[in-house]
Amino acid sequence: MAREVTVIPATKIPKATGKNAVSTGKIRVAAYCRVSTEQEEQENSFKNQVEYYTRYIESHPDYELVDIYADEGISGTNTKKREHFKRMIADCEAHKIDMVITKSISRFARNTQDCLENYRKLKNLGITVVFEKENISSADTTGELLLTILSSLAQDESRNISENTKWGIRSKFQKGIPHINTCKFMGFDKAEDGRLVVNEEEAKLVRRIYREFLEGFTCSAIATRLNAEGIPGVSGEPKWLRVTIESMLKNEKYMGDSLLQKTYTADFLTKKQVKNDGEITQYYVKDSHVGIISREDWNAVQQEFERIERFMNDHHLTRYGYGGEIRPFSSKIICGECGGVYGRKAHAGREMETYWQCNTRCNHGPKSCRGENIHEAVIHRVFIEAWDSVVDQQDLLAKRWDEMEKTGTELEALRARQMRGLVKEGKIVTIIPEMVMTVLESIMVIGNGQFDVRFQDGTALRVSF
Repeated sequence: MAREVTVIPATKIPKATGKNAVSTGKIRVAAYCRVSTEQEEQENSFKNQVEYYTRYIESHPDYELVDIYADEGISGTNTKKREHFKRMIADCEAHKIDMVITKSISRFARNTQDCLENYRKLKNLGITVVFEKENISSADTTGELLLTILSSLAQDESRNISENTKWGIRSKFQKGIPHINTCKFMGFDKAEDGRLVVNEEEAKLVRRIYREFLEGFTCSAIATRLNAEGIPGVSGEPKWLRVTIESMLKNEKYMGDSLLQKTYTADFLTKKQVKNDGEITQYYVKDSHVGIISREDWNAVQQEFERIERFMNDHHLTRYGYGGEIRPFSSKIICGECGGVYGRKAHAGREMETYWQCNTRCNHGPKSCRGENIHEAVIHRVFIEAWDSVVDQQDLLAKRWDEMEKTGTELEALRARQMRGLVKEGKIVTIIPEMVMTVLESIMVIGNGQFDVRFQDGTALRVSF
């Protein structure tokens, strides 16, 4: 007797089976949507995708909508920053989904490895993955072969887009047009034509930071003060760091110039930005926009950074100042024996016995250095006597200050103006921390009651006790 075979055609999108099957017979469906930029037309595309899949799933009586997982304004080259994509995968692993529908491979991923890895993961979980545009389903035995080919093409498309984007940005750089995210750039907004324009309210804070640095505050001290005052940074919260302040102080855009292409994208898949140390062409545009800080003050700040670096090298310092605290003599008391710096010490509960000790002697014992301990009260008296002497000699010193203002560097001219202004306030009877920070470069402990005091303008005096 001949066997009779009846062919039952496969459905286009089969129902899920195995561990994800549900007793109700309904297929639990989720859709994944993504747009790669936040431009207006892409925002419309994003909304359209969400509306389309909501209607699509609800129009099938055998489908049950689980969720619409949508990442907006996120690149598809990897899944690290796609939070809703990762949430969808987690729900799949928790057996909440039977089928995932997405518009195309490029919406799912433009990275071939990520695409295949997640495709296989879902398939092994018994979850059907459907790519509408390419008409590929994981239920089809040829699906993975087609997916491999087409996802490779999607990755190459992403590379082409990245190259075209870089070409566009670099073409603007050649014309001196900056490409800056002003959302994280304190002091500036971006006009409709892309020009940088000063945000006057934020500019006040920028000017304060530059002024305080030139008055002797360290980057750490400035950050600490801003945090203590609750002043918000670019994130909207008072979370200032030393490196943030230093970066602002060294950014040429605050004086109106632009160094273009400081960083570049090393890999279009990871989107990792790396510092440009000469690997690709840079462009320096002078007067590219209206600045916040004068060119003289900006140059003075850079010269002060250079002075601090020389000072640290000369005295074997790994840091300058005392963290975020205001300690006007920190890093400025120098040992005449070994050239190292003195550190401030205090016995618990005995504030009157606060003293300064050579760090070399403190760390390596008395045989390493013969520098003597100095009571803090003596340090104060030494500075007051030296300052009062400067006040007495201001008429003689004025000639040198005049010359510094005329022919000196921007920093030298600034120091001359600072000294001229402060000596007019006369002699002092007690230490004013902010004033000490501004005018004092160092006090060297010679020994036998002798000290060499050097001010920031170059004035040097020997004080004996």
